[in-house]
Amino acid sequence: MSLFKSSYKHNKLALFTAMTAAMVITSGCQSLKTGNAANQPMTTVQGQNAEQPKKLENFNITGKIGVTTPANDSTGTQGGSAFYAWGQENDRFAIELIGALGIGKTNIEYNGQTATLVSEKTGTLTADDPETLLQKATGWQAPISQLPYWISGRPAPSDSAPQLDSQNRLISSVNGEWRASFTYKGSDKLPNKITAVQSQGNKVVMTINH
Repeated sequence: MSLFKSSYKHNKLALFTAMTAAMVITSGCQSLKTGNAANQPMTTVQGQNAEQPKKLENFNITGKIGVTTPANDSTGTQGGSAFYAWGQENDRFAIELIGALGIGKTNIEYNGQTATLVSEKTGTLTADDPETLLQKATGWQAPISQLPYWISGRPAPSDSAPQLDSQNRLISSVNGEWRASFTYKGSDKLPNKITAVQSQGNKVVMTINH
């Protein structure tokens, strides 16, 4: 993963400059973004046979992610949020989280085979995939492996029942127990917000600054 680390570190200052701006933009403009998306036509069509945008193989994004877990026998519904910077190169990525879901500043890296998480609270943890790793560290669930496709505005290969709006943009898709919905700013082709809800009650809301 040395090549990716080098590329990611080279862009790290720019990413976190953008993250600082994102903290202001996300908190100050989220209602405006949502309002703009709400005005877009929502006529849907089956998306399996429609032309889809290509998956972004390389990207740097920032934003905010919020996670909610359902109530259980010992606790009520819980939630947390973090600002993030995400650098992606093909199947490899590095994510840095600030205010990270109750475990402090956190780094998550995936080299296509092994996921590694480092935080002030947990130290270094590894797992075969980022979903298992996140659940091990925080008890939270999120469809991380599907997100690079969804960020690109297209269904993941394992998705079913994708739906498009009148501008041929993905507005909903299903992956196993997760149902994702997408909102856009104006006529943008890439989503600026993804909401994923799991049947058991887990929920992930992710704002995106491309």
